[in-house]
Amino acid sequence: MAKKAKGNRIQVILECTEHKTSGMPGTSRYITTKNRKNTTERLELKKYNPVLRRVTVHKEIK
Repeated sequence: MAKKAKGNRIQVILECTEHKTSGMPGTSRYITTKNRKNTTERLELKKYNPVLRRVTVHKEIK
């Protein structure tokens, strides 16, 4: 999963919110980094979901 951080930059996992409610098997997840000093709240980005074949909202988990 996420590596130990050596500074303010940490790895986060983004998971699709619409995929969970659709009932289709599988998940859409992306790994990205964020600066925890500048962005203290959870990330919320629009990313492509290959299962649903459209751009959906992905939120930071854990």
